[in-house]
Amino acid sequence: MKSKVLLVIAVVGAFVYACSPKVATTAQTSEVKKIELTPELAEGKSLYENNCGKCHKLFEPTKHTKEDWVPTLDRMAKKAKITDEQKASIYNYLVANL
Repeated sequence: MKSKVLLVIAVVGAFVYACSPKVATTAQTSEVKKIELTPELAEGKSLYENNCGKCHKLFEPTKHTKEDWVPTLDRMAKKAKITDEQKASIYNYLVANL
């Protein structure tokens, strides 16, 4: 009987712990740089979300390096039917945090 009570308490405790909100540590939050969105960067963000997000999930800008974004944008700009100016605006937004 005593072992069943301990087992129930352990299961309930594990459930409560798993469902509790997680708090980010200082090391995790210090890696993300916050930038001020200038009008140009805000336009790039809007273009990125509205054009790229139509067909697939959006990647975090920091997922790729500056160099890695170039061929991706070149390839996807044709599919999204965006201009070179719009592509440059999206690129500037994506690499602003790098």
